[in-house]
Amino acid sequence: MALSSEYLDYILDLLSPLDGITPRRMFGGCGLYKDHVFFALISDDTLYFKVTGEETRDIYQKASSTPFSYKKQGKDVTLSSYWRVPADWLEDQEISLDYAVQSYEQAAHSPNRK
Repeated sequence: MALSSEYLDYILDLLSPLDGITPRRMFGGCGLYKDHVFFALISDDTLYFKVTGEETRDIYQKASSTPFSYKKQGKDVTLSSYWRVPADWLEDQEISLDYAVQSYEQAAHSPNRK
């Protein structure tokens, strides 16, 4: 997981209308939190939003998105609850904000939230 400061700055600027977003570096990438709720991650200069529910997952799939995956001890690991934000969404702040809010709300109401 790599993260350039330029990409992080771009994402933080894009999401700046949402109050309370805090980045936390982890494992070479970054987690994005809003009001202490982990709702997005950045890895290899790619943004992933928390996605729960079949309807939301379908939207990401129709946009040719894929879930977050990484290698661990030579094996592929997929986190099916975090999906890559399509590039065209990142070019439109309104769309990005809509999906960021949706991601935050899903993360905040997730039964697995600690």
